[in-house]
Amino acid sequence: MFKKLVAIEPVNLIPSAEKELQSFAKEVIMYDDIPSGEDEIASRIGDADAVLLSYTSRIGRAALEKCPNVRYIGMCCSLYSPESANVDIRYANERGIVVTGIRDYGDEGVVEYVISELVRCLHGFGQKAWNEIPREITGMKVGIVGLGKSGGMIADALKFFGADIAYFARSEKEVARKKGYQFLPLGELLSRSEAVFCCLNKNTVLLHDAEFERLGNRKILFNTGLSPAWDEAPFMKWLEGDNLCFCDTVGALGAEHLLNHPHVRCMQVSTGMTCQALDRLSEKVLANLASTNF
Repeated sequence: MFKKLVAIEPVNLIPSAEKELQSFAKEVIMYDDIPSGEDEIASRIGDADAVLLSYTSRIGRAALEKCPNVRYIGMCCSLYSPESANVDIRYANERGIVVTGIRDYGDEGVVEYVISELVRCLHGFGQKAWNEIPREITGMKVGIVGLGKSGGMIADALKFFGADIAYFARSEKEVARKKGYQFLPLGELLSRSEAVFCCLNKNTVLLHDAEFERLGNRKILFNTGLSPAWDEAPFMKWLEGDNLCFCDTVGALGAEHLLNHPHVRCMQVSTGMTCQALDRLSEKVLANLASTNF
């Protein structure tokens, strides 16, 4: 059992899971707002030996150096790699701090968002139809950039509606080949696709000047990641064409000044955060705590 567990910000646990946290520490403190920076993060952690956080803050070396008692950090959000994490994993490893994260808890809602927005765009529900005459997803050339769990689910959903699926990933995937998905180099994928879906880990940027040149005009671009999949300058230049970009959050879009751009559609809500996703998140956070041996 930990001596003191602090959730430095809202971590989206359901009430029963928050109550169960009491069984993992003698003292539990839950903050209901986001800290302003590393000094406040360090102040909130204080002498705690266990910390929880969501995706909205970052615990870096500077904060951890001020908190020598920390033994465990539970990320109540996705953890794919040290580079994409919002915890300084490498420094934590140096200190012997155990860091855990969760995966695959909010993908279903994101898939529903993608299908909903694409159908509305193509059919002209509440807006001008993309091709003036309403059309189906059937036969649409679609490109998936990043065929992980969420990218694979989006591909499968689009395939169900008859889309022609191609994808770019670190390597060709046998399971995707069996489904008939075509593995292509990124530039070729961008050129052939009518709609492109970026499903990448946080802080992964693959679309630069050359990629937007290959993407070209009259295209639809979705970003379902937690951060932009592009450099801002070529992205803004591409937006000036006859194109559309869909993101669910400002974090995925990259900047608030783009919210009112006529070619941007941003929901400003995390579409993966459904009631079912919160159940899955809570279950996995508690399981990580239960599997930690101290």
